[in-house]
Amino acid sequence: MAAKDQMPIPDAAKTDPRSVEMMRVWIAHEGHHVSLRTDIWDDPAYWGVMLADLAGHIANAYQQQTSTDRDEILERIRAYLDAEFDRPTDELEGKILS
Repeated sequence: MAAKDQMPIPDAAKTDPRSVEMMRVWIAHEGHHVSLRTDIWDDPAYWGVMLADLAGHIANAYQQQTSTDRDEILERIRAYLDAEFDRPTDELEGKILS
């Protein structure tokens, strides 16, 4: 992967000595590929909070880029998230790498 394709590290993560990278997501070979730190929380329910916050960040970014209403963007994200949970478009697989 070229350096130009890597995401910048937020300033807050650079300056907080307690910051931890918890997830990376790539599109490669026509699919999504992830690295996760599942040792962050004992209860996997906290990932739901993180995913909801992530949706909010995505909506903010789209709103800034397109002037589309943030609530409309979130409704669209939620609709597709619900649809994917109900009828997955892919069968996910993977393993823990050490």
